[in-house]
Amino acid sequence: MGKRSVIPFGPQHPVLPEPIHLDLVIEDERVIEAIPSVGFVHRGLESLVDKRDFNQMTYVAERTCGICSFQHGMGYCEAVEHIFDVDIPIRAKFLRTIWAELGRMHSHLLWLGLLADAFGYENLFYQAWRIREKVLDMIEMTTGARLIFSVNKVGGVIKDITADQLRIIDGTVTEVEAELRDLEQVFLEDSTVKSRLVGIGILTKEQAHDLGCCGPVARASGISCDMRRLGYAAYSMLDLEPVVATEGDCFARCKCRLYEVYQSVDLIRQAITKMPKEQELAVPVKGNPNGEYFMRLEQPRGEAYYYVKGSGKPFIDRLRIRTPTFANLPGLCEMLKNTELSDVGLLVVTIDPCISCTER
Repeated sequence: MGKRSVIPFGPQHPVLPEPIHLDLVIEDERVIEAIPSVGFVHRGLESLVDKRDFNQMTYVAERTCGICSFQHGMGYCEAVEHIFDVDIPIRAKFLRTIWAELGRMHSHLLWLGLLADAFGYENLFYQAWRIREKVLDMIEMTTGARLIFSVNKVGGVIKDITADQLRIIDGTVTEVEAELRDLEQVFLEDSTVKSRLVGIGILTKEQAHDLGCCGPVARASGISCDMRRLGYAAYSMLDLEPVVATEGDCFARCKCRLYEVYQSVDLIRQAITKMPKEQELAVPVKGNPNGEYFMRLEQPRGEAYYYVKGSGKPFIDRLRIRTPTFANLPGLCEMLKNTELSDVGLLVVTIDPCISCTER
């Protein structure tokens, strides 16, 4: 046995733009154990239920994370809507679905760029983010913002997407798909890229299941689990099969997220085709929430939980959010074992960590 040392990784690191902190137990250049520290950027958003009423909390929930803000707001609103036992208009469900999938596309394209940067392909990083700009332009066109959409409300949505805008979205996602097909060859076929991803950080199906992993991390290990199949928003009216790989390594996690961008394009096209012509966007919600509900939702990074409890007052009693990064941290610690120290930054990137989500 060689000499063991404990070295800190993060919270600031040149490879990773996320304030994650790990204590790495290393022997020579090999990681023996990884111990995460959670709480470096804790913001206390859940405690704001004492200061913001249940409608205002929609905007607080959105700010749990900048990248998947829309889905945080949607998850909170759907939980409150179940407490009120209201069914939002069909058009609002389809609008939420389109915005959710646009959010998934820009999140995955952002991640693909960061992955390329992590293994040293700066031009590939720029190209992924250039394509992402097209998605952000569609979001800005329909919501007025690029990241914090602010179009959810309890009872539906506050903005519509016009027929002309739907045509623009349909054409733009086709462009995004075509341009990403060109980059796909580099991500999946380049020998240098494969040397950095294939066989690195393997997480077996059994390990992913036992450690409670979710999202692309679990699906890359062969677990066919996607909360969109529960049918919230308009997903019950769309054809959807989870994107699954079986290798469980960095390459599989890259492949899953890449193919999920194509899947989002297909879901957006389906939603545009099936979009009802009714103009109602929201239903009135009277009174205050009285009861509790537990909502499960598929964010770009994986399954998120939203627990809301009210007792008939404007201010809800409890908001609890469990984010996918929190669920995937045990899996990260497992895949870091027996890897080279030089691969740690890349492995952390492959779970697509969002520490601001985790440390609400």
